[in-house]
Amino acid sequence: MKPILATLVALALVSPLGPAQAAEFPQRPVKVLVPFPAGGAADAAMRVVAKKLTEYWTHQVLVENSAGVQAIKAGAAAPADGHHLLLAAGSQMVTGPLMRTKLPYHPQRDFVPVGRLVTNPPVLVVHPSIGVASVRDLVALAKRKPGDLNFSSSGIGSPNQLAMELFQAMTGTEMVHVPYKGGAPSVVELVGGQVQLGINAIPSVLTHIRSNRLVPLAVASKDRARSLPELPTIAEAGVPGFEYTIWYALFAPAATPPEIVQRISRDLQRALADPEVARQLSDQGNEPAPASSAELARFMAQDSQRWAALVRERKLQVEE
Repeated sequence: MKPILATLVALALVSPLGPAQAAEFPQRPVKVLVPFPAGGAADAAMRVVAKKLTEYWTHQVLVENSAGVQAIKAGAAAPADGHHLLLAAGSQMVTGPLMRTKLPYHPQRDFVPVGRLVTNPPVLVVHPSIGVASVRDLVALAKRKPGDLNFSSSGIGSPNQLAMELFQAMTGTEMVHVPYKGGAPSVVELVGGQVQLGINAIPSVLTHIRSNRLVPLAVASKDRARSLPELPTIAEAGVPGFEYTIWYALFAPAATPPEIVQRISRDLQRALADPEVARQLSDQGNEPAPASSAELARFMAQDSQRWAALVRERKLQVEE
């Protein structure tokens, strides 16, 4: 996989070759495929940014929600002219492909990174019925009853699963993974008590935390979350070195001209630096995380190396 990642970085580092072509972009509305349901964290963030990009470009940026894998496949097959973009998560572009051998797309072959949009600090939550109030309590319970606790996720290779696999590896615990077809049903089952815990994006569980239907133990990211500032990180709460952050970024079909990719990347970073855009994203529970095309390519290469080791150690690869 290393040669492919090296190629990805090299492509992202290509300097603009056609300023006239970039200056003429866009010539019509730009469509962004979002492989997540409307109203979710990724969709909400993209709509805020799309509104600002519409102001810059004087052509509307349209957000179109579609089914996950099929949307990504469609994004790869779209015309490579900058007017067709894909918003994707790290689980779809890095960890999912490491775990699933038969995906109908290949991120490094089919796409060029445009720029990172936001990160989303996930939170470790438990159902009140298991009676734990801290990360140390949870680890102690899991060690007393190996294999008894179930954790939910939005599917094989999802951020929820990877974060919990890392948690188990670092704490020496063993719990049972219960995958669902999407984040919404996984949270519904967690709130209902059919599963006992999970690491979820803050926007998807914040209402349930505030209504005391879920108990937050700690945030999974390196730093505390602005939306839950009183909550420690998992590293602070007893698992030193633990860090997991969900991220979303824009991608274009692989043959998109480099000068157009760079134009979109610069305008994306400009939009994320806008104070009002940043405020709206933070209010959603998202954290603006601008990164250029080249920076995103390097970040993905590092992310891939990190998670490939965990996938091998825990034998997480599946034939699907």
